[in-house]
Amino acid sequence: MTRRTVVTPTDGGAEAGPDGAALSLLLAWFSPSFPVGAFAYSHGIERLEADGAVRDRASTEAAVRLALTDGSGRTDAILLAHAFRAASARDEAALEEIRLLAVALAPTAERHTEAIRQGNAFAGLLDAVWPGAFALSERGDMPVPVAAGAAGALHGVPLPPLAHAYLSAFVANLVSAAVRLVPLGQTDGQRITAALMPVVAKVAREAVEAPLEDVGGAAIGLDLASMRHECQEVRLFRS
Repeated sequence: MTRRTVVTPTDGGAEAGPDGAALSLLLAWFSPSFPVGAFAYSHGIERLEADGAVRDRASTEAAVRLALTDGSGRTDAILLAHAFRAASARDEAALEEIRLLAVALAPTAERHTEAIRQGNAFAGLLDAVWPGAFALSERGDMPVPVAAGAAGALHGVPLPPLAHAYLSAFVANLVSAAVRLVPLGQTDGQRITAALMPVVAKVAREAVEAPLEDVGGAAIGLDLASMRHECQEVRLFRS
């Protein structure tokens, strides 16, 4: 099922940056105003806050860092990179394999919903506004990293900044959720985002070169928090 894939010229090179058109797409796709419903999901942060495990700037930063380096942040970036290459090659079978793997990797029911609903919304918007070589929304449930990776390839966005923008949006959404949940001001939220910027760059850089069999995580506490969130009586978020 898995295959090793090396970085190819279609990736845009390790240091490639987006041109004006590609940069505009990145700013649009990963803006908080892009209507995929990301604001409705906390990725288990709400449960951690209810348990007292996330209670201040330091504990919030630790939780988001863990999600990024050892949880679905890193795995999503690897899936995104391989979806990008499959779509670049117009390899329908490979893209389908990656899509199914991404669906199967969701560790909880809520995280499955989080990935699928955002991804389906992303694919539907792409097909409606920026139609590509083939319709993403007609391929079955499309987890968000697969949709984003394929979209980048179909619209000429280089892979390195695509992965970087995806992970930056991932971090920003979790920090935004924490700001709404924890006694954490907007300034401390931005301090967390700033502290994690080098981590985002490192994870993105490593992910675009990683083989598909490197997917997997060890953020067990976040996964358990997601499971417990399913039974939380009072909540603001869907995950």
